[in-house]
Amino acid sequence: MPRKRVTLADVARRAGLSTTAASMILNGRPDTRLSKDAHERVHAAAAELGYRPNVAARGLRTDKTLTIGFVSDAVATTRFAGGLIQGALDAAQQAGHVVLVTETGGDTRRETEAIAALLDRQVDGIIFATVRARELFVPELPEGTDAVMLNATNARHPTAVLPDETAGGRAAVGLLVDAGHAEGIALIGQSDEAERGVFRSSTVARRVAGIRGAMAEHGLEFVAEESIWDWEPHHGYETTLALLRRRPDVRALLCLNDRLAFGAYQALAELGLNVPADVSVVSFDNDEIAAYLRPGLTTVALPHEAMGRRAVELLLGRAEPAEVLLPMPVVARESVGPPRASVGPPRER
Repeated sequence: MPRKRVTLADVARRAGLSTTAASMILNGRPDTRLSKDAHERVHAAAAELGYRPNVAARGLRTDKTLTIGFVSDAVATTRFAGGLIQGALDAAQQAGHVVLVTETGGDTRRETEAIAALLDRQVDGIIFATVRARELFVPELPEGTDAVMLNATNARHPTAVLPDETAGGRAAVGLLVDAGHAEGIALIGQSDEAERGVFRSSTVARRVAGIRGAMAEHGLEFVAEESIWDWEPHHGYETTLALLRRRPDVRALLCLNDRLAFGAYQALAELGLNVPADVSVVSFDNDEIAAYLRPGLTTVALPHEAMGRRAVELLLGRAEPAEVLLPMPVVARESVGPPRASVGPPRER
């Protein structure tokens, strides 16, 4: 037979106090005017009886359930972005909250259903997260429901936590400049000429703006810009292979994400070129696989865990609506080196 739930009245009875007094002590009220002995008796009674607060009942009294909703497109089921959830869970636990995670696959109908389910459970606020930073559609929320965008933006919900893509783009160029690269640099993933009038996302635009700003400051120009809409390894492979056959003078590849860089590594190996002796490679995101490539891929990381923590802090702190940019740390490995004087024509294996 299930054990009967221990109530606040049970704790009060064991401690020899009124239910009101026991409630004030367990809720940490600073103005109870009760003795130290009374506090100790209540806490001892709660521990002995295994008392757990009734969150639903407390929510009715305080209008707070200590529960946060987390709506993602594919964060929970994608290895790459799990840090967003981990950071949120850590911050919520420290604040005495729990997180209810829902996954929608980016389907607007499922997003509406997920939000309704969370609101039915009276969450104190909702975090909306995306695997790839983008403008996110958010269905209408009831008045008074706090929302924070995580790795995403939304015009109606301006409180957002994003990586500082502009500074990250500048840092990537700086890695090549510091290694001595002044020519023969190719951009893999975006081309101003090929994509004129096309909008990807504000975050991609910021990354590219940082890259181009740093290139201009150092008086550098790309020898090639390769537009790729879907930043996946097979596109990085095909594009890099064609580029190096066409332009054997390329000395460095600046890839717009690690997945493109994975494909570029394959193309370089197929052409008999070594990283970084023949061609340096720098990228973005710090996907887990980047550390296992040989040589390890130098990349500008997305601070996912720090972003998840900050989103919870903003939600619970009821901060003024604002965009918060977190630094993108450089993870230096072995894929960037000084430029070789002459590479010669590619030699396919």
